[in-house]
Amino acid sequence: MIKARGYLLGYRVVVLNHEEARRLYSTGFYGKPLGIPKPKNSNFDAPLELDLVEALYLVEKGLLEVYNTEGRIVTAEELARVGREAVEDFDMLYKVYRELRESGYVVRSGLKFGSDFAVYEKGPGIDHAPYLVEVIGYRERIDPAELVRAGRLSHSVRKKLIIAAVDEKTGKTTYIMLKWTKL
Repeated sequence: MIKARGYLLGYRVVVLNHEEARRLYSTGFYGKPLGIPKPKNSNFDAPLELDLVEALYLVEKGLLEVYNTEGRIVTAEELARVGREAVEDFDMLYKVYRELRESGYVVRSGLKFGSDFAVYEKGPGIDHAPYLVEVIGYRERIDPAELVRAGRLSHSVRKKLIIAAVDEKTGKTTYIMLKWTKL
């Protein structure tokens, strides 16, 4: 597959070429077409906006080349550095994103659900995201009230909450699925 060309604009990457944007979106529901809130398919004529986690993954997979505003290629290492500057716990988020993508899931932002990621088995517009993923450090304390809030929210939108606990020392991620139940 020919690499798409993206441009680092602040803390996002934009693919301006509409054909390349459609190809990336149809490959795995990467990014968001600008000006199209809920695309039904990849038949759109718009640039594609990628967050830094998605862009880094696509660069590492060889599907995207990122350029800065001066036209110089931005390496994966440089993109990760920008990500760390822009996003707290970027490395942990990226690790979980990559693991989920490599396991065959479609991973999208979970911001509208109050979580780090919404995870689909097939993709937006095809199925609903059955999981919400919250990424934490393995040794990080979880506030019980925050856990109840996240559990109630995920239950109200009919999704299962998964806590992805990343052990930064060993590099291992432990996935814990929480399901709301009545007693």
